[in-house]
Amino acid sequence: MNRHYAYPNGYSAYPRGGGGTFSISPHKFQPRSQPALRRRRQLLVKLLVVGGISLFILFLIIPSWRPFLIPTISLGLFTSSSDDLSLETVRYYDLSETQGTEMGWHREERVLLCTPLRDAQSHLPMFFSHLRNLTYPHHLIDLAFLVSDSKDDTLNLLSEMLTELQGDSDPKMPYGEISVIEKDFGQKVKQDVESRHGFAAQAGRRKLMAQARNWLLSATLRPTHSWVYWRDADVQTAPFTILEDLMRHDKDVIVPNVWRPLPDWLGGEQPYDLNSWQESDTALALADTLDEDAVIVEGYAEYATWRPHLAYLRDPYGDADTEMEIDGVGGVSILSKAKVFRSGVHFPAFSFEKHAETEGFGKMARRMDYSVVGLPHYTIWHLYEPSVDDIRHMEEMELEKKQREQEEKEEEARQQLIKDTFNNPEEQWAKDGAVVKKMDETEEAREREIQRAKDKENGIERDLEEESRIEKEKERKLAVEREKKRAEEKEKLKEEEKEREKKEKEREKKEKEREKKEKEKRKKMSENNNKKPEKKNTNERAVQRPQRQKGADEGPAAKAEKEEIKKEEIKKEEIKKEEVKKKTTPQAEFEMD
Repeated sequence: MNRHYAYPNGYSAYPRGGGGTFSISPHKFQPRSQPALRRRRQLLVKLLVVGGISLFILFLIIPSWRPFLIPTISLGLFTSSSDDLSLETVRYYDLSETQGTEMGWHREERVLLCTPLRDAQSHLPMFFSHLRNLTYPHHLIDLAFLVSDSKDDTLNLLSEMLTELQGDSDPKMPYGEISVIEKDFGQKVKQDVESRHGFAAQAGRRKLMAQARNWLLSATLRPTHSWVYWRDADVQTAPFTILEDLMRHDKDVIVPNVWRPLPDWLGGEQPYDLNSWQESDTALALADTLDEDAVIVEGYAEYATWRPHLAYLRDPYGDADTEMEIDGVGGVSILSKAKVFRSGVHFPAFSFEKHAETEGFGKMARRMDYSVVGLPHYTIWHLYEPSVDDIRHMEEMELEKKQREQEEKEEEARQQLIKDTFNNPEEQWAKDGAVVKKMDETEEAREREIQRAKDKENGIERDLEEESRIEKEKERKLAVEREKKRAEEKEKLKEEEKEREKKEKEREKKEKEREKKEKEKRKKMSENNNKKPEKKNTNERAVQRPQRQKGADEGPAAKAEKEEIKKEEIKKEEIKKEEVKKKTTPQAEFEMD
């Protein structure tokens, strides 16, 4: 038995040689190869590398995963025990700091500006010009738009103008967060004036508008907002400081007065928003007689509420800070504290105390003991949108204007012709006299030739000197007669000119008196409308019919007067032509002789 030490591989320390002798040369023996284990290790390394790269890419492109990836990768080594770091997705808001104060711009209170849009493509440029001019810090204002049931290019134009606004080079111009929401409500009422303001469409239209406002508000109101400002896109003129001006009153809900400009033939201006009012006993009694789902709307003869309207209490020279407590509010421009909406007040899309939308919002806010006021002397101006009757009447007025201008041009050309013809009477008389004299001389020469021929045939010889004397005497008589006739005609023309000027002055005087009477009638009509504004029907047709009737009554009289003046001028021209004709006719002078 071999007692020598053996290696683990079974060989002895001194293995035998080929010849059976022992070898003492050193040998290094490697462990046996295991290919499966090596492949397993390589696969594990590859998986670890790919996983690390994937986690790194996710860490870069998805920031929201970082709170989960960092603890996973670091195995908790870099995580803190504090709650702020471990719960990064939880945010804390103190709503006591967003109650809304009178110095909101100093306390950097955020404002949510909400604007519903429907087929508003034509109004957007004007609306964005107002946005650019607002003096409230733009970075504290978040914009929210709801585009619904639009058939024009409102959405695309809105996106373009928002991109331009936010990319402005002025660092004070861009606004804060901007939300654009698209939602259709199946609004079937058209956007023209007759459809939107017709009585039959009011109840259903107001309820759908209330839904649109609630959708927009619920989707965009943030815990950081202290104020909510509702603004229509078709406001034409408003102070740039309107947010600060309304905030200073420190009221829960506040609205300005809203008027609109009108053409001169409609009175120049008119109250527009009649939805801001104080409640009346008559209206409360009327509400008790209506169905549960009925909606009272202001400005229509069907509902005589006799309420004091904010619009009719306007004084152009009154104090703009004067406040008036109201129950219903109009939706053109509303500034409200955000806490009003957070407490549950909204725009009812149903009949709430027989009112809906903004008027129902005012009623609900008063029910929850919030302050609701209006400013009767602080006025903004709504865009004037002519009705079909307005457009028709304007077309008639334009046609009458063109006809009048054409008549004035023709009259001016006629007067200029007369002026050019009789501008220098002496020169004209000289020309006419030369023509007549030449004709007389030609006729006399012809007669002399005839007489000489007769005398020659009869053997009579005339004394040439006597004949010359007779001819000169005739010429002298003719000249005297012509001068006399010229003087008479000149005097006659002067009298006719004076008479014409006198009639022209009388016509101008009558025209001025007629215009004065028209202004007085229009003024009386306006005063009568302003005396009892509650009875007034805001339907523009009721305002326009008397004025169109007035124009129809006055038109024929004015035209008859003009036709009479034309006839007189035509008669004068005919008389003058006859006189000129008489001057140029030799037989007339011979008859006079």
